[in-house]
Amino acid sequence: MKNIFTITILLFAGMNVAGQTKDLKRNQFADFSVTAGKSQQAFALSYVYNWKVGKAKKWEFGVGARNTFYTGVKNEYITAGPARLTRSTTIPFIIFFAGQKEENFDTLEVQRPLINLFNITANIGYNIAPRWYAGFNIDVIGFSLGRKSSAALASNGINYTEPAAKPSTFNLLLTGDHDKGSLNSEFFVRYRLDKRWSLKAVYQFLFEEYKTEKFKQIASDGTVINRFRDKANNFGVGVSYNFK
Repeated sequence: MKNIFTITILLFAGMNVAGQTKDLKRNQFADFSVTAGKSQQAFALSYVYNWKVGKAKKWEFGVGARNTFYTGVKNEYITAGPARLTRSTTIPFIIFFAGQKEENFDTLEVQRPLINLFNITANIGYNIAPRWYAGFNIDVIGFSLGRKSSAALASNGINYTEPAAKPSTFNLLLTGDHDKGSLNSEFFVRYRLDKRWSLKAVYQFLFEEYKTEKFKQIASDGTVINRFRDKANNFGVGVSYNFK
């Protein structure tokens, strides 16, 4: 939470500077989201810098930075890859629709997961109407910090007690089961209350990844696997502050 507080101060310290000029070609905003799913919740603070494109300037594309704080209780993480062992095809993007090779899945139950993600984001937005805005964002690259936790690993029909599973440090978007680490993405709809403030409804798809240290999965081809991932579908709400 200390990291979230620090980033909040930095974001709002720049409001006066960013808000002094009105630029119809750009859109800059910060937002805060709270989401929850089964036995888990997340808090995300982000800054977005978008460029408006097209004659009507309704479409926006841009980059940003996001800090996501995730926590849960007794979450189940399944084998995170390599993709050739978990999916029927490994072609990027098409892998989203590929079948799962569940016979290669092992399960890691993390007792008290807690991960703090710091990632660069890619963003898309569309101005539906003067007060309505829809968008999508996804983490691209960054790093994670988090709490080690005891875990139970069910691998090849045998149960192990993993004393100190830990979050993966490096995060990288490669699509589907090619991805590394923990990544956040959001679909959202936002309603503008006034010139600065908006409310938003959020659907969140969140990857969180833990690694084992003592015990590992041994795949049928001899591959040693120590990465396990939870794919969370969460819903929530948020607020946005527009700098222009």
